[in-house]
Amino acid sequence: YLMRLPGVARKTANVVAAELGNAQGIVVDTHVRRLAQRLGLTRRDDPVKIERDLMRVVPRTDWALFPHLLIWHGRRVCDARRPQCEICVIEALCPSSRLASDHSTFGAA
Repeated sequence: YLMRLPGVARKTANVVAAELGNAQGIVVDTHVRRLAQRLGLTRRDDPVKIERDLMRVVPRTDWALFPHLLIWHGRRVCDARRPQCEICVIEALCPSSRLASDHSTFGAA
């Protein structure tokens, strides 16, 4: 419905719906894209396809919160240029970790 308004695309519509407590999808910004790819949750580059992949693995009740968690993690721990794998609480699950651990993916599409 919101996307019918001029200048409102999918990301904006998802942000507004989530903030109103009625998430219709998962907001995908640059941090969400990067972290979803690093964590093996998607192999795609297109934000709409990334959103679809995430919607398959993230419970609907967490759609509004999930992007906030990835954004926070991406800004404070998993920086684009210098990820701090040594302090990452999900390092053992991360297929992109720089540390010598045995990692598995979450099931990327």
